[in-house]
Amino acid sequence: MKTSASLQDINTLENNNAKIGGNFRWGIVTLILVAAVINYFDRSNLSIANSTIAKEFGLSSTQMGFLLSAFLWPYAIANLPAGWLVDRFGPKKIFSGGLTLWSAVTVVAGFTSGYGTLYALRVLLGVAESPFFTSGIKVTDMWFSDKERGLPTSVINTGSQIANAVAPPLLTILMLTLGWRGMFVVIGLMSIPIILLWLKFFRAPTRAEYAEIHREDDTQLHQAVSEQTKVDWGALFKRRSTWFMIIGNFCIMFTIWVYLTWLPSYLENSMGMSIKETGWVASIPFIAGILGVLCGGSLSDFLVRKGLNPVTSRKVPIVAGAAFAACSVAPVPFVHSYGLSIALLSLGYFFSQLPQGAIWTLASDIAPSDQVSSLGSIQNFGGFLGAACAPIVAGMVLDATGQFTDVFMLGAGLLLMGAISYAFFVRKD
Repeated sequence: MKTSASLQDINTLENNNAKIGGNFRWGIVTLILVAAVINYFDRSNLSIANSTIAKEFGLSSTQMGFLLSAFLWPYAIANLPAGWLVDRFGPKKIFSGGLTLWSAVTVVAGFTSGYGTLYALRVLLGVAESPFFTSGIKVTDMWFSDKERGLPTSVINTGSQIANAVAPPLLTILMLTLGWRGMFVVIGLMSIPIILLWLKFFRAPTRAEYAEIHREDDTQLHQAVSEQTKVDWGALFKRRSTWFMIIGNFCIMFTIWVYLTWLPSYLENSMGMSIKETGWVASIPFIAGILGVLCGGSLSDFLVRKGLNPVTSRKVPIVAGAAFAACSVAPVPFVHSYGLSIALLSLGYFFSQLPQGAIWTLASDIAPSDQVSSLGSIQNFGGFLGAACAPIVAGMVLDATGQFTDVFMLGAGLLLMGAISYAFFVRKD
């Protein structure tokens, strides 16, 4: 009787722990979402202040262009080791370390007095921010099952879209009030409460919580939380799916970053809008993008719960989103109605964001749990290679043709290529 009572007490305690974990995990997702918004403020501040900084430092347009791209290349490359580090040492250490470093870099950038120093700090910012989304995918893999992790992963990814929508007016107000240096300092200090909360509250799930969360998952894809794991990072490059995830994400992210870098210019130069009008109109596609990220993640979870294979369930919003985005983007340069153009641009951005949460979740469905961040970061490396190429290639096309027609057609073609890569060549090996 004593033994039975003890076992009952243990089972009751484990069940209570699992329930507590169920409430706790959404708090962690919310914390990462807030960090994502601040993360993108740190990336966007230079774009807001570019003309002011160029004037103060006496920079040419070419120098400013290199400065604006200084973040993207190191960010893309640093994603490769960042995922391995998160898998090896866990998201608590790596996320808090990266967050502390990128906050410090942003604050120090507010006190720089030369082009070279500011350029070096932007490179360092790209390295420091590389563990962010890989940490997020590791957390959702820990705390959410196959049938439910698409939505929390998408919630985390909405942080970038929220920031893209609110950064221009908010950061402009800060710059006009405090100057560009004060804006940098304030944005850097925003991360301090997040760092403290993360260090205090984040933890891995207990055995009982992990067992409850993953009780219906494929046991070959998950390991016990306390098990010592070895990450064979290089083996991922021997899989065909890894390379087509890189190619597919490159193609999709290329078009997204054409939006991020050239949309205001298109609205001003091709559609004749004023700067004031552009500031408001340019935010409409990004609002649509918030909905796209959430819809993609929710759709993939719904399909898993209906019994569809998890990998196929993630690929549905990825492939459909990329294909429909291509169909929306291609007609834009041939439309002369303001309303229809904005509608197509918004639809295109909505569909291009549909894959974003599912893309990250796909990595956790394909890779073993000790390689989730590694595969996610390798895929993100491909995406940000596309992001880094987008403003340069688009600028070259514009210099050669003087119009956006070929830019949109190139984007549509790459979106279709991305859809094909994920549809036919990415699968669980």
